[in-house]
Amino acid sequence: MTLIFLLIFIALILFFGELLVPGGVLGIIGGVLLVIATVLGFMEGAEVGVFVFLFAAVSSVALLYVELKLLQNTTLGKRFFLQSSIDGTSQDPVGQSDLVGKEGETLTHLSPTGLILVDGKKYEAFSQSGVLNKGTKIKVTAVESFRVTVRKS
Repeated sequence: MTLIFLLIFIALILFFGELLVPGGVLGIIGGVLLVIATVLGFMEGAEVGVFVFLFAAVSSVALLYVELKLLQNTTLGKRFFLQSSIDGTSQDPVGQSDLVGKEGETLTHLSPTGLILVDGKKYEAFSQSGVLNKGTKIKVTAVESFRVTVRKS
């Protein structure tokens, strides 16, 4: 019986270790140990097997609750959980189709990609004219699949 509880304890440690070293290997090994512990419990009797299974399941769920709900409020847990987010948007090619034919200037060196300014808005662009220096006047020739193509005007 001591071996059964030792296997469950090691499995729970491996489950906790999965939080520190993600990848699934420790979790899989822990799961195998829980299955072995349950099989050993059933070898000692049906009641023992059911008890071991329920104990292992409740212990695993309790550990998961501690890891996801309680650990995030501790100093150690704050190192593991994301505390901030980054908001951003991608360029919308549908809204940019009206750029074709407009003129602007390069904000950065285009070799062959860089930033341009058209109608007061910044866009990432690709130069058909090869390398363009910062401040060069450009004309938008095409917009397709998030790609603004320009040439020297």
